[in-house]
Amino acid sequence: MHSTIKAHILLTGATGYIGGSALTKLLSHPLSETFRITVVVRAAEKATQFRKMGIQAVVGSNADLDLLTELASKADLVVACADADNLEATKAILSGLKQRFEQTGKKPSLIHTSGTGVLIDDAKGMYASDTIYNDLDTPQLKSIPVTQPHRIVDLTIVEADKEGYVKTYIVLPSTIYGRATGPLVDAGLQNPRSQQIPQLVDAALARGRAGFFGKGANIWPNVHILDLASLYILLIDSIVPHEHGERSQQQSRQGHREDGPPSRPRTPVILDHSYFTHGENGFYFAENGEHTLLSVAQAIGQAMVDAGKATDPEPSPFTEAESQLYFGGVTKFLDSNSRCKADRAKKLGWRPKKTTKDLLSSVKQELKGN
Repeated sequence: MHSTIKAHILLTGATGYIGGSALTKLLSHPLSETFRITVVVRAAEKATQFRKMGIQAVVGSNADLDLLTELASKADLVVACADADNLEATKAILSGLKQRFEQTGKKPSLIHTSGTGVLIDDAKGMYASDTIYNDLDTPQLKSIPVTQPHRIVDLTIVEADKEGYVKTYIVLPSTIYGRATGPLVDAGLQNPRSQQIPQLVDAALARGRAGFFGKGANIWPNVHILDLASLYILLIDSIVPHEHGERSQQQSRQGHREDGPPSRPRTPVILDHSYFTHGENGFYFAENGEHTLLSVAQAIGQAMVDAGKATDPEPSPFTEAESQLYFGGVTKFLDSNSRCKADRAKKLGWRPKKTTKDLLSSVKQELKGN
């Protein structure tokens, strides 16, 4: 039976850790046959592989602003996962979505990937902050200075929503962990590895001992990559129109664990649609627990000893020279505090499964995969 195309979706960052994981979920979506998905990739050979999977692939990058505008002008929904700080690419996408609105009279949607790096302070690992941001507290979120990482892009997106031609939703992942899996990884199309935890593991292996910054007292939230991908699907399900029968069919597929292979594809159940808001009320933190950087370093140290890669499980502070050598001197996402609660997403129906315990256990996988 032929399925009618109901949603034209443009996804950027398809070969990346986050974008590829969201795309993998879309490909196994119960209504995937009703999506027309377009991705932008740099390499022609990868574009060919994507096309073999039934995905429309265009060769280009976030630097091709005219291309982004053109593709966005043909999309009902853009899922931007390529770069949280590329203001020009964001403006190009918004320009295309404005054209889409002018052509159709219907507001398209943008799901943009930011990050809880927007909340960081200058702790340098010396203390834990008491400030915890909540995605239901709009006045608190509006108080975030424009000088924070990602913030100028986020505010540009919110302003576009206020102008009335697009509905915007901003996802803010925290420390993401776990290896990405699925057909894109198997085909060599997607980066399967995160950044923060692998950086710490790589540095620990290079110096022969786990490390941290300052006292390692700073706190970050965390989220597993599969749980994060399910949040994108929850938002997409809220955006893309479904017939009543299709929605019921989707929900009948629930009850399976997100971290195991399901017998049939399924998507999260939307619990309270009143929390599905956009614009300045459309910030969605992605977290399901917190960790200190010292606790991560201790887990890495013990895993190294267990694997025979170190003799002392106790981590030690990175020196300034090591900071330059292993991190290029850029440590603001490892030595800062970034605390938040994902209350909006969870009230909407997001049900992450993995916790901080799983984060600490994941360092063993990173060591094996190094």
